[in-house]
Amino acid sequence: MADRDAYEILHVHPQAHQLVVQAAYRVLAALYHPDSTDSLSSTRRMAELNAAYALVRTPDRRALYDKERKTGVPAASVVTPPPRTGARQQAPTPGTLDFGRYQGWTIARLAREDPDYLRWLTRHSSGLRFRAEIEAALASTSTEPTYSERLRGRDR
Repeated sequence: MADRDAYEILHVHPQAHQLVVQAAYRVLAALYHPDSTDSLSSTRRMAELNAAYALVRTPDRRALYDKERKTGVPAASVVTPPPRTGARQQAPTPGTLDFGRYQGWTIARLAREDPDYLRWLTRHSSGLRFRAEIEAALASTSTEPTYSERLRGRDR
């Protein structure tokens, strides 16, 4: 495919509308799909179609491909980061949440800012490992009503 132009493979003009490119791909894919014909050439043709369409299937990719065609120099492509491994890179700091919207917050800070969340977290499976720390932090905080309790008009 390296020596053939993606637009040539898809049988469309380089200035064609994006919907025309998509329609051309779908029609040609239906013609050459390996499920509809058993020939080896159709399998190769389908692979060629997929590779060509991958270059121009979105406006961003198409702009990048057009820039490469015009200059003859490969443009910087979009790089996808490698998938994460199952192991964590570093051990979490004790008393610091390593998940959710409060990631990086300490239990003590969270007890001051959002004790309702900590109460909920003691009942949730993701907070089981922090339960003792949460209960200690909640016990040591002031008895002043939380923001949500003040909104509801409740006192402790």
